[in-house]
Amino acid sequence: MSAAANAPAIRLVNLTLGYDRRPAVHHLEGEIAPGEGLAVCGPNGAGKSTLLKALAGLLTPLGGDIHFGGLSPRAVAYLPQIVDIDRAFPINVRDFVAMGALARVGLFGALNAAEQVRVGAAIETVGLVGFESRTLETLSGGQMQRALFARLIVQDQPVILLDEPFGAIDAATIDDLLALIARWRAEGRTVVAVLHELDIVRRAFPRTLLLARECIFWGDTRDALCEKNLVRARAMSEAFDARARECLRDEFDAEDKLHVH
Repeated sequence: MSAAANAPAIRLVNLTLGYDRRPAVHHLEGEIAPGEGLAVCGPNGAGKSTLLKALAGLLTPLGGDIHFGGLSPRAVAYLPQIVDIDRAFPINVRDFVAMGALARVGLFGALNAAEQVRVGAAIETVGLVGFESRTLETLSGGQMQRALFARLIVQDQPVILLDEPFGAIDAATIDDLLALIARWRAEGRTVVAVLHELDIVRRAFPRTLLLARECIFWGDTRDALCEKNLVRARAMSEAFDARARECLRDEFDAEDKLHVH
């Protein structure tokens, strides 16, 4: 995996996201530094996955902008929630991991020797040697997540987006994947992860965006995940009107300003 010392910062400017003009995330302002590990936390329905889809280029903002420094927004590797992946598709682990090279070789291109080496190295890195011929449906949850991370390695992008990467997997796999995330960050890659496991966030992610349709706190994880902020996030999420068709708050008073530190 090559170094990515020039990984861009991601800057959100008054970003509002939603579906069919229904707002799901309001007025986000902030910057994610190169090499940063940012956790996105909040209650169910808080807009976390919506934000990640927008960062991945899968959702057009209703308002505001996303800036990726001097790099194309396509220089992003995105790992969706495992429930969104069709594991019944007849593909083996090696071919699945090799799909990470599509941006370089094209849909119908053959992998050259260098790409074959890259795929093999990625499989070895995540501990799946010997599983190359296994189909996805035969893998355990932890093994499937390892395969997904191997595909990210092959993609070799400076920005990595992870949507709930540690759900329903064993502790050993979590430790191995956290070590890989630490390695990515040491290479200068920017990692943004939607997480529910607050113990993992406190252990491995220095900064946190606590989201409840709008920013509750964006900054040091210890401050973001204090009890006061967690209670406020739950209250804001419960009070959200899913029927609202447009954002009614274009300005914030002193108490409800975005808390970015």
